[in-house]
Amino acid sequence: MKKEQFIKRIIGIEIIGFLSIILIIWLDEFLDLPHIIFGAIATPINYFECIFESTVISLMALIIIFLTHTILQRLKYFEGLLPVCSFCKKIRSKDRWIPIEHYISNHSEADFSHSVCPECMKANYGDIIELKRLKKK
Repeated sequence: MKKEQFIKRIIGIEIIGFLSIILIIWLDEFLDLPHIIFGAIATPINYFECIFESTVISLMALIIIFLTHTILQRLKYFEGLLPVCSFCKKIRSKDRWIPIEHYISNHSEADFSHSVCPECMKANYGDIIELKRLKKK
């Protein structure tokens, strides 16, 4: 699914949700749902209350939909297959081989900080670590 289709789908679901809430408010006012469902005291129709609640929910909907759209526009994600060299881990992009750190930095907001895991530390620097350990004794 493309990014724009994803954004439209999410915003469409939000719009349906807010319209459903407004519909329930109007149905409640006209049908007096607490009276029908729970046997509560019947209340008269209050158009001003319906209009006020619908307006407040519509304003909230506009703000939330705007924020959702803004956040989703900034969202970057990878999709599909990335051809990666099984030896040097470079990624092929437009017939060029690019180091994975450069590729991800150029295609996302991620930054890299390099470190060495304990297994690689032992495999690559085991003799140095052992010498330091022996010197401490």
